[in-house]
Amino acid sequence: MQALSIFFISLLLTLNSRGEASGSVFFIDGSNNQYLRPPSEQALPMSLSEVSAAVSALLGFAPPSTLTPDGSSKLNKILKPNPFERPRAAFVLEIAGADDALVETLPSHSFLDNAIRGSINSNSDKADIELPESGVAVMSVNEPSFDVTDKDMNEFASWLGGSYVAGSAEPLTGLLSIPLAGGADMEFHLEKEAERKFASNLLALYKKIRGVVNLREDLSPSSERPAELTVGRFGGIDALAQEYGQGMAKQGMDVLLATLSKLFDLLETSHKGQIVGVIVLDERVNQESANLLSVDSSSGSSARSMAEVEGIPSPAIIAQVILVRLTLAWLTGIILLIATILGVYFLMYMPLTKDTLLYSNVKLD
Repeated sequence: MQALSIFFISLLLTLNSRGEASGSVFFIDGSNNQYLRPPSEQALPMSLSEVSAAVSALLGFAPPSTLTPDGSSKLNKILKPNPFERPRAAFVLEIAGADDALVETLPSHSFLDNAIRGSINSNSDKADIELPESGVAVMSVNEPSFDVTDKDMNEFASWLGGSYVAGSAEPLTGLLSIPLAGGADMEFHLEKEAERKFASNLLALYKKIRGVVNLREDLSPSSERPAELTVGRFGGIDALAQEYGQGMAKQGMDVLLATLSKLFDLLETSHKGQIVGVIVLDERVNQESANLLSVDSSSGSSARSMAEVEGIPSPAIIAQVILVRLTLAWLTGIILLIATILGVYFLMYMPLTKDTLLYSNVKLD
């Protein structure tokens, strides 16, 4: 009987880690609040396919044809009605091993305070964000960085307002201290594997997003920019929960959200406010690298740009047309001005003789 009970418990844990996807999603608008509707108190039930369709719409592309009318209605509750006013940039981050309990008692004015919240309950553990083959840039921020040093960790701690004391034995074995919203400091002893993994993943996320910001700043501002999708998956919370339990995971979530708040400010500044954040809490355990949302660019013929569907030219074509029209207007104005000046000049200095056509019918003495 005891063996049967152990079998059922193991089966339930397996289903929780590999079966239906469950969790929450948060849609975060920029400081201007120009792309999303005001948040409601109740969470909006959503499937993974509806979340991926919302991301496609935020990038300015038509949602997939498989989206149901109920799914379209949910998108209308999230996005503002004008389909041609989209940020064309989204930051999508999945947090592995995180559940609603970790964000229930967040302080006011936190990163998720004014977000639109949805509850995910899907019969699938994966959904594709359908994108065209061209016109969109996808940047991943979930690859680990293997070349990090104590200097990098110290720079990251200072950026967060904390400190890092390097260990004497090996790199990344020191003490990382990060201040929390309540005034207390959260300390991570990096000689412990779970805490080092959390801090290293946090540092890698910081470096990747700073790289995205620097890359965008290096691009010419006059060039036509494609839609930009920045995606990633963070596994540090799952590592803390597996090693220490929910208490330590809750503190790690507070540090992660504080970091995400500052990183999103960097992205918003570089994108001039034209970006929306999508944070997905994935309750599955031991699924650090199993993404809920993946990018599918093979369906370029079906996922067309909304501007293309409506026959609206691209911003580059519009700029070219405006430039041609302004050039023609200025040339015409200059020619008319020169003609007017010459006409007035010759009229004023025209000789008054009998042969003058202007006075041909006038009798002069």
